[in-house]
Amino acid sequence: MALATQSQDRPTIGVLMDYQAEGSFSTRPHYALRCGYFDAVWRAGGLPVALPYIDDAGPAYLAACDGLIFPGGFYPFPAKLYGRAADDDEIIHPRFAFEDAFVRRALDLDRPMLGICAGMQVIAASVGATLYHDVRTEMPTDVDHLNAQPAEKAAHSIEITPGTLLAQTLGVDRLDVNTAHKEALKDGLDGLRINATASDGVIEGIELSDRRFCLGVQWHPEFFATDGDPNFNLFTALVAAARDRVVST
Repeated sequence: MALATQSQDRPTIGVLMDYQAEGSFSTRPHYALRCGYFDAVWRAGGLPVALPYIDDAGPAYLAACDGLIFPGGFYPFPAKLYGRAADDDEIIHPRFAFEDAFVRRALDLDRPMLGICAGMQVIAASVGATLYHDVRTEMPTDVDHLNAQPAEKAAHSIEITPGTLLAQTLGVDRLDVNTAHKEALKDGLDGLRINATASDGVIEGIELSDRRFCLGVQWHPEFFATDGDPNFNLFTALVAAARDRVVST
């Protein structure tokens, strides 16, 4: 009963699951995601719910969720995201097959959303962006982007563009961030507002200014989502935008 009372006024935040064909949990296909995403949403005042890849359930997910998180994950993107033609035998990863269409529907409905790492890249791709396949060889860069440091530790700093939603949300103009990615946004960026970059020019944050709340960050703020840390503001801002949506509908 106490949990029901606590949850009553919390906007529902759908968190897309990640996927493994096999792993230490099971040798069969399964969904998985770190607890930190769900814990951060709850502490921020939202009610986190996990979303598996069921295409026919997409409309019901969007009807039930006041906001969305598209999390990080290491999985292969299709060739088109790297600006290349697909091979005849290309197989689209199950997560991207669901997430690509789901992001587009969510944008059409103007659901508040936060994309983290791969989630940011998918949001960007939905409006036409392409990616570097590996920033270390294609840029190149000396900045550690691929997780040499543990995820609980900052690896490099980013500069945040004044006047952006990200700057307003974080309340800082510079931030030390963790990192775990080899891809990065490359071309087709006209539909995006770039709001943060690393010293090597890698894009670390995006937003869609014509949406209620649509932010993407290249780092993993869920590892630092505690009171007083600017990263936690990303989750409280998402929950606030989701709550405002509930009030206005």
